[in-house]
Amino acid sequence: MSRLDLDGLSTGPAQVWGAVRLVPLLRTEPITDLRLHREIYDGGVATVAADRRTSYTSYIPHGFVANWTGDGTPAASYGSQFGDRRDAVECAPLHLPRKLVQRQPRSRAAGGDPVGLRFLPLHLALDGYLALHFGGPSVVWEEWTRRAVRDGLSPRAETAYRGGQVRGLGDALRIFEIHPGQCGVMVYIADALAAAFVVPHPDDYRALHPSLVHDLYGELMYQYGRYGPKSVPDFTVRIAPEYIASVADLRAAAARRQREWAEQHHDLMAGDLLDESYAVRQVYRMGRFRLSRFLPPFALHRAQHIGEMITDGKGRVAYLKTFRLSDKQVRRGYVLDRLAAHDWHLGQTAAAMGIGVEELARRIRHLGFEDLLKDDV
Repeated sequence: MSRLDLDGLSTGPAQVWGAVRLVPLLRTEPITDLRLHREIYDGGVATVAADRRTSYTSYIPHGFVANWTGDGTPAASYGSQFGDRRDAVECAPLHLPRKLVQRQPRSRAAGGDPVGLRFLPLHLALDGYLALHFGGPSVVWEEWTRRAVRDGLSPRAETAYRGGQVRGLGDALRIFEIHPGQCGVMVYIADALAAAFVVPHPDDYRALHPSLVHDLYGELMYQYGRYGPKSVPDFTVRIAPEYIASVADLRAAAARRQREWAEQHHDLMAGDLLDESYAVRQVYRMGRFRLSRFLPPFALHRAQHIGEMITDGKGRVAYLKTFRLSDKQVRRGYVLDRLAAHDWHLGQTAAAMGIGVEELARRIRHLGFEDLLKDDV
């Protein structure tokens, strides 16, 4: 289990539009040997292979390509141009990847000879959640059906909403200012953290900022945007004039207020994400970087996020994208974890949870896993 390390990122002033609050994340030193760009896919809904026996179908509007260099020299992102504008490439054919993660062929570029990796943003995290104990019961107890033993939890399905369906998010992303040095953002709906997004370089963020409206958001965030408060309060900073005698005093007071806002944001607003411990699984090694996805401990009555990230050799986040689970999705993960921890034995699992077998069976059915149980349970 490990926590998210956002060392090198600082919190900028928040901007509010209706129920949407965007908190920018700024880098003092951008990461130059890892760059991200986006590939647009037509059609929206597609099916890709998760492994030899499992396919993954979802709304997939775009993919990300990560370019990096092995010697630390700067990597060029897609759209960077060398030489005369007349020689620039206007467009290139794109093909939907057959896997969630697919290595790109080596590209010839100036210095460093960067290589690339194409992956589907956020879908790595969602596939990890959907594959949670996907094989079903590991022991053939009498309570489970033949289908449960043969097919496990196949197929799994969850509901998510495109960012354009979250009220106010599209307008907020279009109107809000992008700060100098901004490499990420935390998106709040009705002051509940909906998603965190971090990239290596400010140029990457400027190019990928509009993609947030095409990302997937949880059902809870859709409901908060539609039925929650029409607006959230803006945090205003006040500096007592009686303590200001010079420009240096004013500058020091402004810096102090900025530090206070960053501390309050971490403790009060982003604490559920940043203070949690996650089970991290590495998906791909990229030179000094690692592409991983993570799952929360599925603690009940607490905001829980799944996500994916690219970290450097010290574990610091270079790329991050998260998805907030609904309460029902958290309960699904919680029950599956408890069943797996007790070899899928209903009696032992119920005793560990402090409930009866009948109540556990009721919860399993309520969470959408009724096909796993025999009718007489």
